Amino acid sequence: MILCQNLCKSYTHGGNVKRVLEDVNFVVSRGDRVGLLGRNGAGKSTLIKLIGGVELPTSGRIRRHMSVSWPLGFSGGFQGSLTGYDNARFIARIYDRNYNQMRAFVEDFTELGKQLKMPVKTYSTGMRARLAFALSLAIEFDCYLIDEIIMVGDQNFQHKCHYELFEKRGDRSMIIASHSSGIIQDYCNKALVIHDGQVTAYDDIPLALETYSAL
Repeated sequence: MILCQNLCKSYTHGGNVKRVLEDVNFVVSRGDRVGLLGRNGAGKSTLIKLIGGVELPTSGRIRRHMSVSWPLGFSGGFQGSLTGYDNARFIARIYDRNYNQMRAFVEDFTELGKQLKMPVKTYSTGMRARLAFALSLAIEFDCYLIDEIIMVGDQNFQHKCHYELFEKRGDRSMIIASHSSGIIQDYCNKALVIHDGQVTAYDDIPLALETYSAL
């Protein structure tokens, strides 16, 4: 279970305070697939980063009673001067996983070939996304955080992403931020609509999509 209680997030820039999320409360249970709906800048990515521990809330708390991935595709944790292989080795050490197994998975999934021997700072955005996605899936989590990353790459790569997430890991919890109504409709059993810093929870996906479309 993931429990968000009275969650608030603000940013200060040039002396001005912008409140992105205010007094957010919701629960994600095991097996839930929760869709995040909101216009650009509404706070979907911010909420995912808070749940993943990439950022800290301004106030409130998040209780995690299951293992949670970092946001799939998030490349902010890469060491740019290290190679793709070196970054995989670093992740393997942090999570106490077998590096050879992780390496084999990353090679197969990313299809980056010799580029894995090159520093990550030389990668294109798409290459970094492939590596980040592969490293996320190389570790088994109870809950996966997904921020539009399933739309990255060519059709073959998208099919691989869908298989790894929605078929192979069909029993896992997921929090999915997406502008695609079809993805939310097909894969989620709950939804959160974010508007003006407020979050409203829905068990009825069609109603959530109707509310979102009216924003």
